[in-house]
Amino acid sequence: MGAIEGSAVEELEQELPSDRVADLVEYIVCGLVDDEAAVSLDVTDGDEGALIEVSCSEEDAGRVIGRKGRTIKAIRTLARALGQRVGTAVEVEVVG
Repeated sequence: MGAIEGSAVEELEQELPSDRVADLVEYIVCGLVDDEAAVSLDVTDGDEGALIEVSCSEEDAGRVIGRKGRTIKAIRTLARALGQRVGTAVEVEVVG
């Protein structure tokens, strides 16, 4: 195995379950917003699970939240479902 292949394997082994959920959340949020460059995620892993804080521009925060919070509720549902599948509890918050 070459040096590049070995480092790729190490990265896969070190990936946390919350990273997979964060990738899903980032993919969904970037599809909703106009300014993808302003989107950033802060993942905090704790004993009880992971907290994913989504930061985006103020104009796009309304799109991520949706009318009466329906969009963020759907994102949370998908994140929790994947979190259960990979073995971690997940909460998603929009920081704006």
